[in-house]
Amino acid sequence: MSENQTASEEGYESPRENASESSLEDDKLVKQAIGGEEEAYTKLVDKYQRALFFHILKMVKDREQVEDLVQEAFVKAFDNLNTYNTNYAFSTWLYRIATNHTIDYLRKKKLKTLSIDDPVKTKDGEMEMQLPDESASTDRDIIKKQRKKIVQNAIKELPEKYRKVIELRHMEEKSYKEIADILDSPLGTVKAHIFRARELLYKELKDKKGRF
Repeated sequence: MSENQTASEEGYESPRENASESSLEDDKLVKQAIGGEEEAYTKLVDKYQRALFFHILKMVKDREQVEDLVQEAFVKAFDNLNTYNTNYAFSTWLYRIATNHTIDYLRKKKLKTLSIDDPVKTKDGEMEMQLPDESASTDRDIIKKQRKKIVQNAIKELPEKYRKVIELRHMEEKSYKEIADILDSPLGTVKAHIFRARELLYKELKDKKGRF
């Protein structure tokens, strides 16, 4: 089996030498998950969500944002299970996805919070940042509006129980606890519904990437 050959081509029989029992169990769960067994997804989340939380917490200090990042990392991983290569441990693959997703989040956050009024320090002293030509941003503004509309339409198509939690979380920026209080639902149920809603949105929007 070549290094780039996917696990699906080998029936998910792990070729790793001296693989631990835990790692072999992961390979089995991945195979079951791709076969459509919901319980396998749940077992993988239960097994790794706490470890991923503390892994991401080292990079992002906002604990509630970390919870979002953990969920989003699982969504990405589960949507790409067919690319998992059993030459490597599932945990290694999952951590790489979580790390890259968190780095992307931090990069975008940094770009959003950089003030155009702050002088840039260089070896020749400080210089003011120049605003770009306003006409150059017109296309980006249009694309941004189109993207927002596509996402809003996708949210409207969600089952009601998922639509409500996503709207409260991402449009009204409520905390998990606030959402649980508003909906009079257990906190665990709210988190599970948000996770499932994001998974459905990810799959729906993935097919529309060309329109973003």
